[in-house]
Amino acid sequence: MVTYVLAPDSFKESMTTLQAAEAMAEGVRQADPQATCLLRPMADGGEGFARTLSAALGARRVEVPVHDALGAPVQGFVYLAGTTALLDVATAVGLEQIPPCHRDVMGSSSLGVGELVLAALDRGAQEVIIGLGGSATNDAGAGMLAALGVRFLDEQSAALAPVPAELVKVAAVDTSGLDPRLADVRVQAACDVTSPLLGPQGASAVFGPQKGATDSQVLVLDSLLSRLASLATTPEGVSGTEVAQRPGAGAAGGLGWALMTFLSAQTRPGVDLVMEASGLAEAVEGAAAVLTGEGSVDSQTLSGKTAAGVIRVAAAAGVPVAVFAGRVQADAATLLGQGVHDLVQITPEGTAIERALAEGSQNLRSAVARWVAAQEAS
Repeated sequence: MVTYVLAPDSFKESMTTLQAAEAMAEGVRQADPQATCLLRPMADGGEGFARTLSAALGARRVEVPVHDALGAPVQGFVYLAGTTALLDVATAVGLEQIPPCHRDVMGSSSLGVGELVLAALDRGAQEVIIGLGGSATNDAGAGMLAALGVRFLDEQSAALAPVPAELVKVAAVDTSGLDPRLADVRVQAACDVTSPLLGPQGASAVFGPQKGATDSQVLVLDSLLSRLASLATTPEGVSGTEVAQRPGAGAAGGLGWALMTFLSAQTRPGVDLVMEASGLAEAVEGAAAVLTGEGSVDSQTLSGKTAAGVIRVAAAAGVPVAVFAGRVQADAATLLGQGVHDLVQITPEGTAIERALAEGSQNLRSAVARWVAAQEAS
């Protein structure tokens, strides 16, 4: 009996990671009804990370009222598996929650993330795993920290609102009110980027424009984040400026830096956490092939994306990998021979984007069925 391991990421705006895995399974069974399908939905540290990891861990979802990046009430979620809590930055302060015409990076705060962390602490969490992708904020985690008891003060020791427009006046960071429960909690930050906090490759320069920052605002934000870093130290006495240079410090508008500096967080690629929890390495042993995929594939796919982790695990077991995508860019051909055996574009050429997104599940199912039939015929 032939076994296929199905380990896709989400196809953004078309399918969740679970929907993609199920569409793949339908395609496999269409071509070979006797085949065994092992579904292992994947995710990196971006949107959907906590939901995907929660399925692997059997966690339960708890609804938590929080505030979005602009302070409006929204429904957030914490997933609980024993004393482990999982959460996504994007469910609280996600960029996609804010219409482009209303995005205001200078007035945005990560407060909602802190509210999710507090909800986890209130439910007895001893470990908190946070997916850092998809934020609308560039406040170096100041909003989150404010929710957890940190105060940002101006030169007159007056408290500042934790948004960049106010934080430009910051003169001191008071951590005396930081929730004491955090001292006994292990925090892991799941990152899908390796950017530092500051400079041309940092949070403000690389991701600020995506959140609506103008060129002049990028300069202001980078200066602000540099100022905050100079005012902070870790519990172990390491300067915030030193932490700012670490890979992942620039994730989620500097939330990575805040978690590492104030909560002693460890950063890890989100896909590694999901692969471990789902037992991907064990699943691929003896499989005929591993099928993965995402919305678009290009030459950068092996640089930290979900598919890169799946390809690495499959290659270690000597199992071939087929990558399915809504669009396969021309430069993606460089992936062939680097652990990827086949690249398959599921969308017919010339298809309008709206139709491609609407028909993603059907197109993926059909593409997988054709691919499996071709493999078993050869």
